[in-house]
Amino acid sequence: MPDRLKELNHIGIAVTDLEEAKELFRDRLGFRWERDQELPERGLKIAFFSTGNTRIELLQGITADSAISKFVEKRGPGIHHLSFEVEGIQRVMDELSGEGIKLIDQQPRPGAEGHLVAFLHPKSTGSVLIELEEK
Repeated sequence: MPDRLKELNHIGIAVTDLEEAKELFRDRLGFRWERDQELPERGLKIAFFSTGNTRIELLQGITADSAISKFVEKRGPGIHHLSFEVEGIQRVMDELSGEGIKLIDQQPRPGAEGHLVAFLHPKSTGSVLIELEEK
């Protein structure tokens, strides 16, 4: 179904130093900083930026066991995921699973901004971690 995944909502980028990355994206690249958020229960600090047609989410792990810290340790800083808007996240998850796409999340969960999210396993998506986000 071509309309399953809608617009690109944001690009998640794993960083080692959030303040340094914010300076790059805001002061050198000129993207508009929106806000910072800390999710201690997930071991994350996040900075949100607007590019005009999508958003950038800079992610820094603040605990050694956070998914972002593990990602950076294994792969280094860089693009972590692409997030696409969907309508009916559970339906989309069920359809994709039924077509052989591996899911990381079996049930949607609240994301950083409170919207329901779920991740598709990169082994099923050409080594790209894809987030589904229902707005």
